[in-house]
This record gives sequence, C-alpha cells and structure tokens, in this order.
Amino acid sequence: MTRYGLLILPATNRVYARAAVDLTRAELEIFGRSALDGRIGELDTEVVGGASYVTFSGDGLTARDLAVLGNLSAGYALFEIVGELLRPIEWSRLDRYDDDLLTIQKYPGKTNEQFTKLLLNVTLLASDWATEMTSRRFRVLDPLCGRGTTLNQALMYGFDAAGIERDQKDVEAYRAFITTWLKQKRIKHRVLESGPVRRERKVVGRRVRIELAPTREEHKAGQTQLLDVVNADTARSAEFFRPETVDLVVADAPYGVQHGSRTAGQGLARDPLALLADAAPVWARLLRPGGALGISWNTHVASRDDAAAALADAGLSVVDAEPYRALRHRVDQSIMRDVLVARRPA
Repeated sequence: MTRYGLLILPATNRVYARAAVDLTRAELEIFGRSALDGRIGELDTEVVGGASYVTFSGDGLTARDLAVLGNLSAGYALFEIVGELLRPIEWSRLDRYDDDLLTIQKYPGKTNEQFTKLLLNVTLLASDWATEMTSRRFRVLDPLCGRGTTLNQALMYGFDAAGIERDQKDVEAYRAFITTWLKQKRIKHRVLESGPVRRERKVVGRRVRIELAPTREEHKAGQTQLLDVVNADTARSAEFFRPETVDLVVADAPYGVQHGSRTAGQGLARDPLALLADAAPVWARLLRPGGALGISWNTHVASRDDAAAALADAGLSVVDAEPYRALRHRVDQSIMRDVLVARRPA
C-alpha cells in the first residue's frame, strides 16, 4: 500500500487556513468514497519541515485517479512518502483558464475561492456522476449567484454555468467583469443575449448569455461552454430554466449578518429557512434525477436539522455520511458555516 502526503495550499484567509486541514481530510474522504472506489484510507495529519500535510494510503492510484485528486480544493502538491523522503507526484487539474478568473474580483462578502471549490466538489461527488468528474461537462446552477464566484469556478472546470441573482447591481458588476476579462484574455466568445427579458410586453428580468471556449480550435469545433445569468428572484428560477436540465445546484446562502435573504412572500428575512422553504422546491425541480444540491449557511441563524428538513420537504434526500458532517467550520465570530448536500432520487 503506497503512502501519500498532500501539501495544503496556503489560504489568504487566516481563519479558513486554520480549518483547511480538517476540511481537506473530510473532502479527501468524500473523494475516496465517491470517485475512487474506497481506495483512499488511513487519513492522518503530519507536519514536515514546518508545513502541514494530509497523509493517506492509496491502493494502486492510476493517472485517472490522480487527475481526480488534482481538483481537491486545498491541494497544492502531492508526494509519495518513501521512508523519510517525499517524492513529487505529477497530477493534473480540470482548470481551463488562468486562475485570476477566480482571484481578481475583490469585494465585501465575497466567498473564499477555496471554499467555493470545496462546495462544488462535494456536491458533484454526491451526484450519480461522481466518477465522471474529469470527463462529463456538468451544468451547474447557482441560484444565489451574487457576483459569480461559483459561476467562475464552474467555468474554470470546463462546465456550463447558470446563475440567478435578485440584486441588479451584482448582476451588472458580474456582467462587466466577465465580458472585460474575456476580452483582455482574448478568449474566443460570443454574447448570445444581453438585456431585458420581456413577456407579455412586461420586463420580467434581465439576462446575459455568453458562449465561450478556452481555445479557438475548440470554439470552431463547437466544443463551447455556456454562461447564463439572470437578474430575477431565485424563487422564479423555473421561469428561466427548464425542469431537469441542471446536474448540480450549488449555493452559498446569505448569512443573515451583514445582509439578509429575500423571499417573494416575506421580503427581507434574516432566517435562511424562509428562503429554503420558498425556493428549494423550485431548485429541486430543475435538477436532473441523480443530480445533487449543495448549500452552505450560517448555523447561528438556522440549525442543521431544520435546514435538512427544508431540503427533505422539497423532495431531496440529504447525504448524511460522516465526512459530510465534518465540513462545519468558523468563518468569523458571528458566522459558523456548515454544508448540506442532498440528492434528487434517480
């Protein structure tokens, strides 16, 4: 049995950096169970030369396995442990674009990029297509997309990305960012739609749709990704996206501290449970059977059991395996963030 050491990527957020080792262990266990046939075991933590490593055993890891593990949210480098030595292991990532797609945006309330990647990963790994992580073009919907952190991570992976956001300023800021970024990077793209959506002569929302590809050759061959962002209330998602067309729904819910969530019936609400009760049934209908929903929220304003009940009431099956329960971590004094993942039964 080969022993490996995973070097943790330094985190710019100090609080998240302290949680990164435990989160990585949980994420690695989820990878092992869902995508690697249980061939990851004996997880531990070691400090080598002053750096923290997550160590694990792996039974016959192939190039495909390493390509999967290369997408660990906090993975910086992988080594085979040979006696007291560390031998570097070549691995690859899904990343299709320069990393400033994820890092260049700076604004108050932005979700940590490492956590966004973790949330997308663990949601994908709960779906029926976990073993196709490196070969399937998933369609990801962020129904609370803000300024597009999750959308950008989905694009980075080569997936199709869709989002809905009520705040018009956030949608406009994201539209301006992504169109400028695509031009500056000289990435082949085409704006399919940009402007108001009208029905029965009334404006019901605003939408931007962009077709893009990392290379001209892929664009010419029709191997394009689709970015589709709507400015409207999330409870109205089904008015803009067809049922059973989304593989993954990934959302970082408002924390009820600096800002609240909004529902059509109640307006501003500090409790994300009101948001889940209103919107989760809509999100669930958009999921393909076998798809998965992952959501993070502040446990100070809603308990895990109550949030899980809201997802169950929407017809979803909550994934309650132990590594998924180990994703809870502190963001700051007022925010204790947890993650719930649920599947739409096939």
